[in-house]
Amino acid sequence: MENYIKPNLLNWQNTKIKGFASKQLIDLPNGGLKLIKVEPNSVYPLHNHPDKTEFIYVLEGKPEIIIGDQQHQGEQEDFFILPQATIHSIINNSDALCMLLVGAIKN
Repeated sequence: MENYIKPNLLNWQNTKIKGFASKQLIDLPNGGLKLIKVEPNSVYPLHNHPDKTEFIYVLEGKPEIIIGDQQHQGEQEDFFILPQATIHSIINNSDALCMLLVGAIKN
């Protein structure tokens, strides 16, 4: 594992969901951390992770974060915890880009 990473030198990798791209910062057996770029008007559908807890830190933009039956309008410097096996979604309903740090810890 690298101890020093320059994210601006990493290439964006398109995800399986249109409008979402990532740069892997940490990739370990028990979890990881990605820089996520969410294009305007993009939706990551509701899903869950039976074996891990995720977290989101908003770097830029105003994403809508759904956690279970709660909807949150995020803004810069907000932090969200997505508990294991809880349905969640990320939505960018704006015309501006969202930048997020998204991490996971396997339970």
